Amino acid sequence: MGGRNNPAAEPKTTQDVDAMAAARIPLAYRDKCGHLLIDLNKCRRENKFKMWECGHERHTYEECEYYAWMDRCAQKKNGSA
Repeated sequence: MGGRNNPAAEPKTTQDVDAMAAARIPLAYRDKCGHLLIDLNKCRRENKFKMWECGHERHTYEECEYYAWMDRCAQKKNGSA
């Protein structure tokens, strides 16, 4: 049980800063999962922010944030923070 089964939700250490600036992603959200937020916000705008329309994109973004949080917890536990 468990594990990382969605390769699309893997946090990236290198991000395309220009793409995030062009998509007007706030600085606070330009983390390891910012590349997924670009697609999520695009879907939200196209569907007039209907919360039931972009479920897959939202789930992938939230899964990436969870994986990034788990990585930070593991680094802190190992003392390499």
